[in-house]
Amino acid sequence: MKLLREPSQEEIIQQLKKTINQRRWNEIIFCGFGEPTERLDYILEVTRWIKKHFDVAVRIDTNGHGCLLNPGRDVIKELKEAGVNQISVSLNAHDDETYIQVCKPRFEKAFENVLKFIEKAGGEFDTEVTTVTIPEVDIQQVKEIAENIGVKFRVRQYVPCFW
Repeated sequence: MKLLREPSQEEIIQQLKKTINQRRWNEIIFCGFGEPTERLDYILEVTRWIKKHFDVAVRIDTNGHGCLLNPGRDVIKELKEAGVNQISVSLNAHDDETYIQVCKPRFEKAFENVLKFIEKAGGEFDTEVTTVTIPEVDIQQVKEIAENIGVKFRVRQYVPCFW
């Protein structure tokens, strides 16, 4: 998960060519330490390549900042057109105040915008909201947010940073 440098789109595809046929994958997931939609064009190109060559689901694990990071773009539409199947949004807070405390967003109204992202994604994808088990988060309230939006909900166990 720790890279010395960011690989190019071509390098990602070349690595996939070497490894994707080694076994039957259920899905390919864009995730990691960082927000995948910061490199939206990479996700789109690599997803289109995957969908052209393989019958496998593609999931994006995101913090829901895709629209904030890519102003002026219809991120949900672009992901859908590229072939993304699922969106999983880490909503590690139950309200704006907790979101600011726990997630430390760099955007104004980030919590509100994440909820809009979830709602829009829920209309286009198999979408879930996840949250981690930390004392600051009211898990029941996050579950209710997901239910009110009409998306799935899943709890993840908090794993402390290991580096």
